[in-house]
Amino acid sequence: MLLQQFANGILFTNGKTWKEIRRFSLMTLRNLGMGKSGLESRVQEEAYHLVEELKKTNALPYDPTFILGCASCNMVCSIIFQNRFDYTDQTLIGFLERFNENSKILSSPWIQVYNIFPALIDYLPGSHHKIYENLAYTKNYILEKMKEHQESLDTNNPRDFIDYFLIKKEQENHNQQLEFTCENLVATASDLFGAGTETTSTTLRYALLLLLKHPEVTAKIQEEIDCVIGRHRSPCMQDRSRMPYTNAVLHEVQRYIDLIPVDVPHAVTCDVKFRNYVIPKGTNILISMTSVLHDDKEFPNPEIFDPAHFLDDSGNFKKSDYFIPFSAGKRMCVGESLARMELFLFLTSILQNFTLKPVVDIKDLDTTPITNGFQHIPPPYQLCFIPL
Repeated sequence: MLLQQFANGILFTNGKTWKEIRRFSLMTLRNLGMGKSGLESRVQEEAYHLVEELKKTNALPYDPTFILGCASCNMVCSIIFQNRFDYTDQTLIGFLERFNENSKILSSPWIQVYNIFPALIDYLPGSHHKIYENLAYTKNYILEKMKEHQESLDTNNPRDFIDYFLIKKEQENHNQQLEFTCENLVATASDLFGAGTETTSTTLRYALLLLLKHPEVTAKIQEEIDCVIGRHRSPCMQDRSRMPYTNAVLHEVQRYIDLIPVDVPHAVTCDVKFRNYVIPKGTNILISMTSVLHDDKEFPNPEIFDPAHFLDDSGNFKKSDYFIPFSAGKRMCVGESLARMELFLFLTSILQNFTLKPVVDIKDLDTTPITNGFQHIPPPYQLCFIPL
């Protein structure tokens, strides 16, 4: 696999290194407020900036790709670097351009060929070289920030993910452990950066497209917002439990778009017998997320966008064990709670402040992804954000 060329970080490592880095990352993200009110206030602040930027579109046709990317990228920046960027900052723009380009390349036919025939990667020119260049851009920036943090580090007052890692690195060096290296810091921060930005912003972009296609769904969400939140305060995570329909819509968006149709590679740790097949220890396997998210026994008519898939007969939110957009098991997404927080607060903030108006006839809106590979990417579209 192309991405298995990277030996450090959290996504594509195995064994003791993966276990130590993942455990540290989860603990540090919690220390930085993931799943707590401290981080929620930062997401609310970013939602405010997002709404203010959307107001500047003056209700004219607008492609939301860039601005949604800014919002989700800033949340990762606040965790890794303890700062956010203005939406006109060239550094932020540089990140987003490269993330978007990599996302498209990774879902292209070329990369699928390399994944099937990995030996070709050393002999054929191709777009994978551009991926390496884009990843190097992000890693070089993180390396510069790491050096700045080393000069101003206060071990008694860690500010962000980089500080926590540097403190852990200093502690473990005395124990002669090799997991907490500068290379692993850069790679882990880069993994969090890429995974935490593109997936959330793409999900939000797809959500807005689906809401344009289904105005009756949008109207029900806004009715729920009016009843539970009103117009004069910011949405908060406590609201979600009292908004079953909105919660169902967010779940249905993630199920329907099937953002990552095939999970990242896993390897079996021992010989496994599965459906009369023996999978030898160490074999790399790919898991079809689509087969679960679009299971027709759990979700009747899975090809149809229908929030009722997550509602019971009384209109209450209904959980499903088949809802696994963040993967499952020990390697499930470490940033799941942050992503859920962003999706709820960003979307409800937008719908609290704007009416979504399509620029073409609803019947001409196409929700079919333009690429089907590593990631399902929605087709480009524009809409008008009409202030309420």
